[in-house]
Amino acid sequence: MLLPKAFEASVEEDYWHLKEHVQIWDVSCQRQVEIVGPDASKLVQLMTPRDISRCLIGECMYIPIIDSDAGLINDPVLLKLNDNHFWLSIADSDVLLYAKGIAIGKCFDVCVEEPDVYPLAIQGPKSEDLMVSIFGEEIRKIKFFNFRVLDFEGTKQIVARSGYSKQDGFEIYFKVHENYFDKIELGEKLWDTIWQAGKAFNISPGCPNLIDRIECGLMSYGNDFTLENNPFECNLDKYCPSDASHEYIGKTALSKIQNEGVKQRMRGIIFDGDPCPATSQPLKVLSKDNKKIGQITSGIFSPRIKKNIGLSMILKDHWEIGEKVIVQTHDGDKRNGTITSLPFPD
Repeated sequence: MLLPKAFEASVEEDYWHLKEHVQIWDVSCQRQVEIVGPDASKLVQLMTPRDISRCLIGECMYIPIIDSDAGLINDPVLLKLNDNHFWLSIADSDVLLYAKGIAIGKCFDVCVEEPDVYPLAIQGPKSEDLMVSIFGEEIRKIKFFNFRVLDFEGTKQIVARSGYSKQDGFEIYFKVHENYFDKIELGEKLWDTIWQAGKAFNISPGCPNLIDRIECGLMSYGNDFTLENNPFECNLDKYCPSDASHEYIGKTALSKIQNEGVKQRMRGIIFDGDPCPATSQPLKVLSKDNKKIGQITSGIFSPRIKKNIGLSMILKDHWEIGEKVIVQTHDGDKRNGTITSLPFPD
């Protein structure tokens, strides 16, 4: 499925609008994997090192999903609709068939399918006031990574305080109910309602912003990590406790990696020079003696930091914060850089 990539004249213009106002994002490509049935929680738990028993109804939970070798299959947001009903709001890789395969192999009493749900994100510092103007004061009661079921045109819609930015915002998990005859009409009604109300808040169409996501250390599956990476390389240690009592696929492999340590980790890099365009191909990261120690997978110029920034997998001997490195651009230019923590410091 396709995701809108740009609306404003530049990524920087879009970045400032997102930080100062409010945007409406069509993120319907963010598919859901619905798992429902008596064994639903067993199935979800088998897929992730994170203990989902701590997730309450009405809460969201970020969970790494791994394979038998502890490779990252996906890093979705889990929504717990009830004790036997979950949605996995997935990133850019498949989970549906993986979940189905486990369910069949384990003879679990569950139904695994992709529901008719199309997320719509409202992001930016004015998002709360905009959503209140449509759904009422109930919106202000929604805590971060929580959701509530609210009414829209006689249908029940899940509204979560979440989104792929750090500027505050909400995601409406738009779902057409059987008693509504025309999903296209209802979808257009939702968009138009938000758009009209948003004019008072300087709303614009938008999409995940590269500058904002890099500054906030938000990784992108397929760009910054893949199945070849494990959770520890991606700084997801807190979601993979060594004393986890539950069983999950890849537990033995992950425990071995944890005991032996990883050879590389995701780090931020700030580097000098003229503004760097959005990286379409990785940039080499070199040590001071010109040995390759990593690569920037997502990079761009930050107008806030006033330097180029990037996300990079860095080898162990060079990943310490403050380490001086060299970033080699595609034209062969070598620029001085510094390893930083994530998210990037203010």
